[in-house]
Amino acid sequence: MGVFQSPPSNGPRPTGPQGKARSIALMWLLSLGLSALLVAAGRRWPEPLPPRPEWIWALLSLVPLAILALVLSRWSLGDERESSGAMQERR
Repeated sequence: MGVFQSPPSNGPRPTGPQGKARSIALMWLLSLGLSALLVAAGRRWPEPLPPRPEWIWALLSLVPLAILALVLSRWSLGDERESSGAMQERR
């Protein structure tokens, strides 16, 4: 006999204040950890690095792009099967 497995839920994710605070705290901790690693690496580096514009742009754009990807991955537009008329009737 097989084990009963329920199908994955496609429902909305919990978006209460605790869920949002947890997401913000996680992102903040990840950013703080990355900053600490960069500072530690900078202190141990034997000589100054020459500034390279392509590296600077890459480093400055990676964090905002990662945050954008995170926001877009969690963005929900609601049930796409409903028409705009049904949405207006609810209000």
